[in-house]
Amino acid sequence: MRYLSLDWIEEIARLVAADAELQKVGAQHSIGITQVITEAPEGTVIYHLQAGNGTVSFGAGPAEPEDVRLEQEWFTAVDVATGEMTAEDAFITGCIRLSGNAPLLLECQAVFAGLDPIFSAVADSTDYSS
Repeated sequence: MRYLSLDWIEEIARLVAADAELQKVGAQHSIGITQVITEAPEGTVIYHLQAGNGTVSFGAGPAEPEDVRLEQEWFTAVDVATGEMTAEDAFITGCIRLSGNAPLLLECQAVFAGLDPIFSAVADSTDYSS
């Protein structure tokens, strides 16, 4: 499946919903993150991660409510997803632009740690070419 396609988003969403440990993290943390990827092969892609009230969800479209918005171009998203660039380097160099409650990202690191194995699980079946 193509990276950031609706099929890819739906597969991540399915795995997030099925991960009992990650769902427990949703009881301890609350955050809504919208990712905006521009210049993707199909145009602009918007998806979200929502944690809180005992659940974590992932899906197409913006977070509601949105605490943080991350914007980047396709090539940056691919580089970060494939390990060619760290997310930290992408932030430092301005390749990922952040708006909203940045300190909340640090407070919710457990959510992101829970997502890592899910992204790794789909990486082998993901096509990152443009």
